[in-house]
Amino acid sequence: MTGVELSYSVEGPLGSVAPEGTVVYLASLGRPVRDLDLLADTAKSLGWTAVKVELPGVPPSLLPPPGSDLHSIAAAVAGAIEAAAGRDTTALVVGHAFGNRVARCVAADRPDLVSGLVLLGCGGRFPGDAEARAALRRCFDLTASPEEHLHAVATAFFAPGNDPAVWSDGWHPEAADAQAAAVAATPTEDWWLPPDPIRVLALVGAEDRIAPPANATALVEALGDRGRLVVLSGAGHALIPEQGPSVAAEFAEFLANHR
Repeated sequence: MTGVELSYSVEGPLGSVAPEGTVVYLASLGRPVRDLDLLADTAKSLGWTAVKVELPGVPPSLLPPPGSDLHSIAAAVAGAIEAAAGRDTTALVVGHAFGNRVARCVAADRPDLVSGLVLLGCGGRFPGDAEARAALRRCFDLTASPEEHLHAVATAFFAPGNDPAVWSDGWHPEAADAQAAAVAATPTEDWWLPPDPIRVLALVGAEDRIAPPANATALVEALGDRGRLVVLSGAGHALIPEQGPSVAAEFAEFLANHR
């Protein structure tokens, strides 16, 4: 079977800041990597190089071959890390929701390439509620009216009171189907616990209905001193468009300590 091929871009540090290292960005299910631009810009301002990866099916990345699993996608991300950062250099990997699963699979399969993980909206063991899961599926129904679609986005991704309009577009149904199939084809235990000595920052919304905070709590408890959990009030599964400044501040602190 032909391997997964991913498109990615490399952006250097902002201004005259000397390079500190490489950060790889992986977005949520069927979503573009631009969703993580706030964190990419935060890291670039601190001297880090950004590698923005479009996951399978999100243009210009192509859909993965039939039968692809998370290991297949992780191998393609590892290839991007080697090409951008060099075979003798490790990268910190940021993953949101589906991207968090890919990030953890990269760490499991190629720990030699991963120096740390930042996980947003991480799930895997404790599923969201039925209403939120149904709304997640409706987010990718491009035949829905704008009002119906925005209601689905609000239900699945945003805490009450937060404006979902920022995510009114950027939904890729075929990508979501392929990515969900890759998750279903991969045992959770293959990627659940990042190997020692990889350090992890888990950022979750207190009102996340798709990936309840119990997931991140269980992960960080298993990691012990290698893990840090931050639960942000007033945020759901989208997280960054809801509590962007707080997410960026926690991320910047992790980068400082990581360096």
